[in-house]
Formats: sequence, structure tokens, C-alpha cells
Amino acid sequence: MKKKQNIVPLKDLNLTERFLFDEVMEDKETYQDVLGTIFGKEIPLLDQPQTEKELRVSPLIRSVRMDVFAMDEEESIYNTEMQNKRMADLAKRSRYYQSLIDTSLLEPEIPDYTCLNQSYVIMIMTFDLFGYGKYAYTFENRCREVPECSLLDGTVKIFLNTKGKNADEVREEIIEFLNYVEDSTDEAAKEIKSERVKRIHNQVCKVKLNEEIGVKYMQAWEEKYYEREEGKEEGRLMTLVNQVCRKLTKGMNAVDIADMLEEEEGVIQDICNAAKQYAPDYDVESITDALLGNADLRI
Repeated sequence: MKKKQNIVPLKDLNLTERFLFDEVMEDKETYQDVLGTIFGKEIPLLDQPQTEKELRVSPLIRSVRMDVFAMDEEESIYNTEMQNKRMADLAKRSRYYQSLIDTSLLEPEIPDYTCLNQSYVIMIMTFDLFGYGKYAYTFENRCREVPECSLLDGTVKIFLNTKGKNADEVREEIIEFLNYVEDSTDEAAKEIKSERVKRIHNQVCKVKLNEEIGVKYMQAWEEKYYEREEGKEEGRLMTLVNQVCRKLTKGMNAVDIADMLEEEEGVIQDICNAAKQYAPDYDVESITDALLGNADLRI
């Protein structure tokens, strides 16, 4: 029997883990402190931040689930994402997030696009996506021929990098925050000078000590664990069904197939029985679905 992967205790998580990040950012004052740290000014929010906010404009178009979404008192929009895995599509993902935000802002009867809110897509990353050693990469639309000419379309994309090396070019507060994101511990907090980052740490401590959130974390972890395991089992079964069906088309019987594949005869017999109704074409996906729905399956 395969050993179950050990869970990392909630108290040992860093803000790089999406669960902790979302739980901490649900607190309005804390998210205000994060935005204040990034922009270097106070940003009062209108309402509580929304975590895991789903944006879907049509059943036929892919939806997105945003980590933290909020609007400030000037009606600017902020979407902040925690990203601890390098993925090739992050730049275009930021573009898609931006487009869905824009689509959700205008009602059908509004003809004037000047009503679109100022919006910021912020990605906090534990790696240097662009490779220039910067703690922050800020993108706005500017004219190639006249670089000082900005499009002024109200969109900004900011990629923050915990592995930055240009400490002389950014505020110390941002560096303290990004270091703390990777090491969200009491020991690291002792070295912090920024009052904002200290308050962020206080909220992290509250979340880690909250019993209800601890239970929620356990449940979320177990759900993801079993989803992964079920996915692996389904993949293994489909591979085995495909192998069996190929042998069946050659006229082999369950006993010989089991011997060749070094599988239990009972398992192979179950697959052969399920495959009969799909002969001679043997729809592997349909056979797998039928087997997964069989409570008596011996695999």
C-alpha cells in the first residue's frame, strides 16, 4: 500500500502557499497594507477583498479564478496573484485576466469606454520570470516610436520577484515584504522594519492559530490529495484497458493477457467483460468509464 504524502502543517506554511495567502488577504486592512507596500502609498479599499473570485463572461469562454480581487475608493481594480511555480504562459495569463476584468466592468447599455476603471494585475512570483534580476517589473502600454508617449488605457501589469538583486533601485519595504513572503516566520519578522509588513505578519499569525481555518486547511488538502490520487488511478486504468483491448483484437483470452501483462487474472477478466459490448472497435474511454462506475471492480 502506497504511503500517504505527509501534510505540511498550517503553522509552517509561507505566504507563497496559495491557501495561506488567500486566507490572510481576506482581511481588508492586511490587503490594504500589501497594496500600500507595493505602491508606496495608502490605498483605502471600498469593500472586503474577494478571494478565489471567479470571472466568467460566457459558458463557452474559459473562466478564471483570481486569488485576490478588490476595488479602492477611487474605483481602481486590483487583482493580486501568488505564483510559486514557473509557467510559460504567465505573461499571456496576465493579459487574459486583464481582458476578463475589463469585460466584467461595462454594462451592455454603456456606450462610452472611458468608463472603464483603472486596473492593476499584480503577480507575486518566487522566481525571476524575465531574467533581469529586478524585484519588480512594471508594464504599461507605450508607443514604440515615441517611448515617452503612453497609451493611457488605464491598465498596469506588475510582476514582483522574490529573487530580485537590484536592492539599490527599489524601496526597502518592498524587499522586506518579498523576503517575508518566502519566509513567513516569527524569526524573519524580527528583522522587519516596515510597519506595514509587521502588521501583515500579525495577520499571518492570527490565521495560523485559528482552529476553524486549520480545519478548513486540512479539508482542502485532503480533497486535493484524493483528487490527485483518483486522477492517477484513472490514468493507470485507462492505460491498462488500452493494452487489454489491443490484445483482444488479436484474439487473445483473459488468462493469456493477464500472463503477458503480469496482471491479476481477475482484473483482466473484469476489463474483458466490460469490453465485450464495445467489440470489435473497443472504445477505450467508454470502457474505462464503465469500469470506474462498477463498485465490484477488482482493480
